[in-house]
Amino acid sequence: MRSRTAIIRSTAFLQHDTGDHPERSSRIIAIDCALEKGRLLGTRPTVACTPATDAAILRVHTPAMLAHLESVAAGGGGWLDSDTVVRPESVDVARMAAGGAINAVDAMMTGQIDRAFVIVRPPGHHATAERAMGFCLLNTVAIAAAHAIAAGLDRVAVIDWDVHHGNGTQDIFYERADVLYGSLHQSPLYPGTGAREETGAGAGAGHTVNVPLPPGTDDDRFLDAFQRDIVPAIDRYAPRLLMISAGYDAHGDDPVGGMALTDQGFRALMRDAIVLAERHCEGRLLAVLEGGYQSHALARCVTDAITLLDGAGGPDRPIVH
Repeated sequence: MRSRTAIIRSTAFLQHDTGDHPERSSRIIAIDCALEKGRLLGTRPTVACTPATDAAILRVHTPAMLAHLESVAAGGGGWLDSDTVVRPESVDVARMAAGGAINAVDAMMTGQIDRAFVIVRPPGHHATAERAMGFCLLNTVAIAAAHAIAAGLDRVAVIDWDVHHGNGTQDIFYERADVLYGSLHQSPLYPGTGAREETGAGAGAGHTVNVPLPPGTDDDRFLDAFQRDIVPAIDRYAPRLLMISAGYDAHGDDPVGGMALTDQGFRALMRDAIVLAERHCEGRLLAVLEGGYQSHALARCVTDAITLLDGAGGPDRPIVH
């Protein structure tokens, strides 16, 4: 049976050449190899990656930020900070990432697909309205969420389970009521934001939910926090589209984070997210790749997620809750 889940991918995402940086093209190559081995690239809807327009990007980023990124790229590239590199092709690649997510939103809204996993790089959730940082150039999830709002949805929820707090996504929507942002993340850890007390302001008061967790957090504690804090917030908000900043650097094998999640834990998270999307969004769920720097663990987790999104139930292993 033809799957209603799209996989958005492109060789363009290999062109952001970061050398031996943790956020490098081998991440995407490992995922592609695992998808081919698992025969997950077969009959499914086709959603193209096309560059996001200035208008789409400027819904969430300032003109000065975009102009600075393009200037650095046009000048041959350079380091924006100690973590974040721009090469001549990098801004075009980031535009493709955002455009792929936008196209997935459009395909959901027209009924072409129900779900999608957007396998792109560079990641995006640290990029604020005014600054690229933390490996991130453009905030892919935020651009796609803002596009969904502009296209007519009145409530979008973003769940972020990357090991790092998505300060950029929070910053962009902190004073807005049309996007709920919920994050589970390690604390203390870069970028130092994401305290429980950060809950939104103005029209967005109460629409930011932060769940900081200590280093060493395992599947049980992470999933308990998800059920205790994130699920009720989503249920109260009743979004029309559920998006996931799908980072896998909270995996116990990841060299960047300090948490102890397993493949099994991430499968349980995706199952819970699918339930939420079915409950509130007519199944509409968009996952966008963020972190994850141990290539084998990352590839396993992404292929497991896509198997679950396809509705096949995933590998036959016990679930922790």
